[in-house]
This record gives sequence, C-alpha cells and structure tokens, in this order.
Amino acid sequence: MRTVDGRVAGRRGQATRQKLLDCLSEMLSSSPYRDVKVIDVARKAGTSPATFYQYFPDVEGAVLEIADQMAAEGAGLTQLLEGRSWAGKSGWQTSQELVDGFLDFWKKHDAILRVVDLGAAEGDKRFYKIRMKILNSVNSSLADSIAELQSKGRVDKDVNPSAVAGSLVTMLAAVASHQKGFSAWGVKQAELKPNLALLVHLGVTGRKPSK
Repeated sequence: MRTVDGRVAGRRGQATRQKLLDCLSEMLSSSPYRDVKVIDVARKAGTSPATFYQYFPDVEGAVLEIADQMAAEGAGLTQLLEGRSWAGKSGWQTSQELVDGFLDFWKKHDAILRVVDLGAAEGDKRFYKIRMKILNSVNSSLADSIAELQSKGRVDKDVNPSAVAGSLVTMLAAVASHQKGFSAWGVKQAELKPNLALLVHLGVTGRKPSK
C-alpha cells in the first residue's frame, strides 16, 4: 500500500489510512456527499488535512477507494446462485435467498451505493464501472441459469437469457435502493421480500413457484 507520492505506507500509516476511510464512510451515512470536506474527515479521524492528502488526492479519491472495497465484497453475491437449482421448491428457495442477499448487501452499503449511483448517473465512468461490477456478479449467473433451463426445454426458446437477467438485476437494484420508500405505499419489509422473490422466480422460470 502506497502513499500519493509513491512511498510504501508502514503499519501505522495503513492504520491511519483505514481510519480516514472509516470516518468518511460514517460521514457519508449522515451527510450529503457534496457537503463532505477533507478538513471534516481529518478532524473526525483525529488527524490533519495534510495527512489525508498523503493517502488520497481528494474526497472523491477516497470515496472511490471505499467503493472499490465494497464492489470486491459485492462479487461474493455470485455465491447466492452458484450450483443452485431452480426446480420445484428448490427454485423458490433460490429466489428468496437471492432477494434476501441482494437487499441485505444494498442495506449494508446504502451510503456508498448512493454515491456510486449518483456518479454513474452523472456519467462518471469510474463509478459506472463499479456499479456494473456489482450487478454483473448476479447478472452473469442469472443469465447462465436461464440459458441452462432453456437448453432443457423448461424455458421458452424465444426468451433472451441476457435480456431477462439484466431486467431482473436492474429491478433488484432499483427496489434495493428504494427499500425505505415502500413504507409510504403501505408495504412492510416482510411483505416486500416474498413478492420480489415471486417476480424473480417468474422471470427466471416462467412459472409460479412451488411452495
């Protein structure tokens, strides 16, 4: 791990760097991204702006570091689908666990994902790539699952696996980022998950789940 000027950071430097990232993450949970300043992050971490600039070029650079770490964890979402069956009751369990895992991941990283979504929407390719890395971890596995069902004659031959998978993942991301908003529509969290899982199951298999 290196500083901005290329020097190798020692153990104490690495700890300081991580503390700055942790403080920034905490601030993003309670403050708008545009309002977070280097001096405020440094003060919260008990250090100086000069120290911050040893490790990051600016707040955005530090945010991208947090986002990269989050995206690396997001790659693990693939495990929600690896080796899973979509047949019978197993298919219903697979869709439920996918929804649970996806929504839980989004809830855990809500603050940084809002910044990633903002950057991607504004056309920043760095944030767009991070967003796609997370979505691709599920999209590719879903497309493979649908293609496999199609090869066995269990999904209509006219279905495009990539188009369906992409639509389902986009829906999951939109719902995940809007979880708090469902209460305004009278929908409880406990009601949201099974209904979302139903849509996923229908999308992948073309059938109602066997419960």
